[in-house]
Amino acid sequence: MNPGTAIIVNLLGGVALLLWGVRMVRTGVTRGWGEQLRQFLQHRLGNRFAAFLAGAAATTILGSGTATGLIVSNIAAAGGLPLAIGIAVILGADVGSAITTTVFASGVSIAKSIAPLLVFLGYMVFSFSRESRPHSIGRILIGVGLILIALQLISVSTRPLNEATLFHDVLQALGREPLLAFIIGALLAWGFHSTLAAVLLITSLTGNDSLAFQSAAAFVLGINVGGCLPALLGSLALPIAARRLPATNLFCRGVTCTAALIALPWITELIARTGASAVAVPLLLHLIINIVVGVIWLPLTGLASAIMVKLMPDAEGPVDRLASPRYLLPFSTTSSALANCVLEAGRMGEVLEQMFSTAIDAMRNNSAERLKELRRLDERLNVYHHDIQHYMLDAADNTVDPEEERRILEIVLHASNLEHAGDVVQLNLADRIKAKIKEAHAFTDAQTKAVDSLCLMIQVNMRSATAVLTSRDLASAQALIAQKDAFRTLENKVVRAHLGAKKTERGKALRRSALFIDLIRDLHRINSHVVAVGYPIVDQAGLLRESRLRKPK
Repeated sequence: MNPGTAIIVNLLGGVALLLWGVRMVRTGVTRGWGEQLRQFLQHRLGNRFAAFLAGAAATTILGSGTATGLIVSNIAAAGGLPLAIGIAVILGADVGSAITTTVFASGVSIAKSIAPLLVFLGYMVFSFSRESRPHSIGRILIGVGLILIALQLISVSTRPLNEATLFHDVLQALGREPLLAFIIGALLAWGFHSTLAAVLLITSLTGNDSLAFQSAAAFVLGINVGGCLPALLGSLALPIAARRLPATNLFCRGVTCTAALIALPWITELIARTGASAVAVPLLLHLIINIVVGVIWLPLTGLASAIMVKLMPDAEGPVDRLASPRYLLPFSTTSSALANCVLEAGRMGEVLEQMFSTAIDAMRNNSAERLKELRRLDERLNVYHHDIQHYMLDAADNTVDPEEERRILEIVLHASNLEHAGDVVQLNLADRIKAKIKEAHAFTDAQTKAVDSLCLMIQVNMRSATAVLTSRDLASAQALIAQKDAFRTLENKVVRAHLGAKKTERGKALRRSALFIDLIRDLHRINSHVVAVGYPIVDQAGLLRESRLRKPK
């Protein structure tokens, strides 16, 4: 292999290793603490400054502004996030990404001694642990070690380029054409799906004197714009409210970085006067530009959101009336608050029914793509649950009537049951359907008919539950609870018929059998959560038994 080819191969391998290390860190954090990060973000969205700090903290831990941006976009898709607050989170996420980049780049000098040890420790933790979070810690350690090894490999592989005349001519040409370097930097960040990896690559080239810091500055500005593209493209399938967030981030950063590109000669002169090392120049500029974007646009998030609403108006056509709660208005009496909340609980039930129907349609049509809609609907269900709970807590603080307190408890428990039913659909039922599609299992006609019967019963019960909550009619509540027994009877009949017909089957048929039983069990859990709305009404009438068990004679 000739020297030129060896350089290219080593450089490509180093970049691939860098990207894989970044991915391992991100997936380790997401799998181990992803839900906690999402809740951390959701509970710190009270004002723009708190949202900015939350975005910065989450991304510093997660190591990916793109991942934070997609989390926030999913929250916005559920209708639970104002655009101005979402912009503040993403601006903070960009600062957090710059901090993470600086931390990793500062570790290049100690990569030789620490990187192999991190990979070894990560492998030991990952291999000998049995719990999920230790696995994630091992994955993170391996990822950090691979990043440091990749930086060292890139640094070593690009060192011979210092003597390559053609390479220097190309880089010098880029130095004379900052706009071209800007565009290439944007393409790098988009292709890598990581500003961290792109900036670290430019830092390595600058540290080897392979790239002049004037050209590096133009690259870094382009990287900061291109880093917005993965989140923007990843949100294209989401509603318009979610797409506005990454588009606004691209607008804010595009305006700021374009202005910085025009003023690049003065900026590079100022950086040169600081006496910063060649390695520090791209890192310093990357950190400064993110802080400047945050300082300029954080007070102007309202203006930026108004501009983006003008540029990206709501699509004409049928309005999604279930996008977010709409009746949780300020109340003067507890009775009006209860009426508002009953309306929202009914709309929450419609979201759950839509979610359940989506999962069943995906199973019937073997469409794994449709299952992707469940996360958005589950986020929306969580928003309803959160808002109803807080609204009812405020109502509880303003009442001393025992009957109103009892009614508040009924509504809160019903909302909680609907949210739990949504979790079963999104976390359990969807997994069964994915396995059925992936493993190409086809249920028999009898199995399909049985599942259809149970699903139809659940859908009818979902609609009846709203009527029971609204009317509090005792006979209707008793009829709904009786549906639980009817469901159990049908379920037992289906399972007995299924097991009796499959005793002699082996292999794939056994796996299909287990999958079918698990699916029936998930449907049972969903139905139990739905019909539970009738229990408080029947219990208040004194018609609810304490236990289904018979007393011993």
